Amino acid sequence: MSILRAYLALGILSLVWGTSFILIKKSLESFEPLQVACLRMSLSAIAFIPVLIYNRKRMEWSRLPLLMVLGLCSSALPAILFSTAQTRISSATAGVLNSLTPLFTMILGVLFFKIKVQWRQVLGILIGLAGAACLVLMSRGGSANDPIGYALLVVLATVFYAMGTNLIATKFRDMDSLLVSAGSFGTVGIPLAFVLVLGTDFVPRLGTLPNVWLSLGYVAALSWVGTVLATILFFKVIQQTSAIFGATVAYLMPIVAMLWGVFDGEKIGLLHIGCMGIILGGVYLTRKSST
Repeated sequence: MSILRAYLALGILSLVWGTSFILIKKSLESFEPLQVACLRMSLSAIAFIPVLIYNRKRMEWSRLPLLMVLGLCSSALPAILFSTAQTRISSATAGVLNSLTPLFTMILGVLFFKIKVQWRQVLGILIGLAGAACLVLMSRGGSANDPIGYALLVVLATVFYAMGTNLIATKFRDMDSLLVSAGSFGTVGIPLAFVLVLGTDFVPRLGTLPNVWLSLGYVAALSWVGTVLATILFFKVIQQTSAIFGATVAYLMPIVAMLWGVFDGEKIGLLHIGCMGIILGGVYLTRKSST
């Protein structure tokens, strides 16, 4: 992959994943948070089922239990947490907090996966967490229902993302990335489809709410573009460049998310921008010291 194509791919990823936060917000206009998450995972699983069928002889079926854990950590649980959080916090705030993922990846790597760190990496972690704490405190906004807990749901989602990233790096390094994606989404998305249909009022909503099909379109875009295609592209970038280069998408996503928030009428102040700068500064220090 040439340098130009690599940067173009990174730009596409940041645009797609940065846009996912506003798509979640729009989806919540007709669906409950659990429904958005289950629908997102179910539609993604449908897209990956042909991959599993075609590669059934290459698939390492003995790894399915661990693939399910990976699917829960890297996709299903964060999807539920993000959808729930965005009922009370802005998509821009969710996008900025998402940039904590590389920091928690390093923390969990040290604690559970025996990764060595340098003092500059530790400094980057502390700076990033300080910026996130300031942003969470500002998200209170004087509301009677304290949304600080909802902002912390996004932080928890980034912890799950970090666990999934470490699992991929340590447990699935020798497995085709397309099969890892298909296996993790398939094992989690199919059961969640039954939860969606049998455990919620998803079907009745389709025939009663006025803008429900528009919201369904938002979820479909979130699933097939923001999850399926973007995941394949992301793995391709990492395979043909490096993990460090691919990780820089986390720096660009909050900027895209904040711009979408402004476009959608959300208010972004200088303090929000300052906190974003602190978070990204911490991530920058962490990544720079590892190169």
